[in-house]
Amino acid sequence: MNTFTHYIALAATTLSLIGCSSYPEEGRGGIAENYIQSSFTPVMPDEPLGPEHGLRFDWQLAKLQLDTLIREGARWCFPAAVVQALEKQNRIARELEGGLLLDAANDLVIQRNRLNELELQLDYVTSQSKCLPPTNERSFQRRLATIDELYNLLNVDNQFAFNSTEINPKYMGHLAQASNILKEHPQFHLAVTGHADSVGDVSYNQELAMGRAQQVKRYLTIFGLSPSRIQTKSVGDTLPLYEGDSDGVRLTNRRVSIEVIDTEEKTAMHMQGGYHEMD
Repeated sequence: MNTFTHYIALAATTLSLIGCSSYPEEGRGGIAENYIQSSFTPVMPDEPLGPEHGLRFDWQLAKLQLDTLIREGARWCFPAAVVQALEKQNRIARELEGGLLLDAANDLVIQRNRLNELELQLDYVTSQSKCLPPTNERSFQRRLATIDELYNLLNVDNQFAFNSTEINPKYMGHLAQASNILKEHPQFHLAVTGHADSVGDVSYNQELAMGRAQQVKRYLTIFGLSPSRIQTKSVGDTLPLYEGDSDGVRLTNRRVSIEVIDTEEKTAMHMQGGYHEMD
């Protein structure tokens, strides 16, 4: 079998598996129910394969991996991580549908790394314990909705001015709103990663990005959060949200990315399901 035929056969097998993926009934599945089921245009027999087809295939592979992790219990043991992985998967689908191939390729790298890390965490937990559905479904769904709301508030575009750590007023409003929610949910912590655009040398951008992460932490603490709930780090200009050098792209890449960490996911026993020690 030549490479092209093998590729198409593998793609067909993967897509058929994905097509058979099942989700729980409404009201029981929680995380999976808001998942974009993107219907990408199929490759026709006489159509040459382009980069968009490879990216769509990679999206389907990432979707298959995420679906598998959800079925294996990640939704119960690591709901915050799964909610944010679904947000990223949906974002990539929108980028592919909009023809933003470089953006989709970059996000796919981030997503595959995130899913591989989640898979390792799940393998470790399930080797010692069980991931069980929550005993209080309504409370669990509220918890997921709060995580989703926080993620969207904290990861909007247009956060910083050029060559600056000063936060734009609109984003500061988002931080204040998120802080009010976080004060009501002490189990949620934040991991703040600073980013810079492509202008400037590596060491300067590393320092600038860290300054942005620390500035976000500063304002979150001003708004009432404990500093112990906020981790900061910098990746400089190494993980742009979008590829390119236009003013709009640079504006978007001057940012922080913030992950919501649910500390209840690290608790071996709690009242809403989660994971429990095996006998």
